[in-house]
Amino acid sequence: MKIGIIADTHDNVEATKRAIERFREEGVEVLIHCGDFVAPLMIPYFEGFELHGVLGNNDGDPLNLACAFDDLGGESELHGRFASLEFDGLSFGVLHGETKAEVEAIAGGETFDFVCYGHHHERDLTEVGRTTVLNPGAHFSATSDDQRTVAIVDTLDESVRFRSVLE
Repeated sequence: MKIGIIADTHDNVEATKRAIERFREEGVEVLIHCGDFVAPLMIPYFEGFELHGVLGNNDGDPLNLACAFDDLGGESELHGRFASLEFDGLSFGVLHGETKAEVEAIAGGETFDFVCYGHHHERDLTEVGRTTVLNPGAHFSATSDDQRTVAIVDTLDESVRFRSVLE
């Protein structure tokens, strides 16, 4: 299975549409969003995918975000500030990650195969013991072009690839 990881879309509709195109090109089935959608109007762009998301520090309307997730139907869910997910036997801890200390503490516990986070607007792929720590990049207006990426996790070989969302 291929899982798409995205974060910090910050109401950037064009970047979100391009990210969705990349995910479709790659045969992604499930999406994980690490927070900072910002407005509920972003959620319908993820239609057609099973979407799992967490709240970020700029998600100011959690009630309507949750309603937008409900409208997607299926297994899609807004999990609050943290999600513990499992796909094909791999465990994912998902948070927005305002502090790297929090991300490092969760990864250091080696409870999860992957710890996915956002907030810092910088792509990250590191190993902490048995845990892969992953920040897919960001789509905030001030983010540099080389950080405007998404990540794709292949559960068969546990590989991670980054894809640019620039045209």
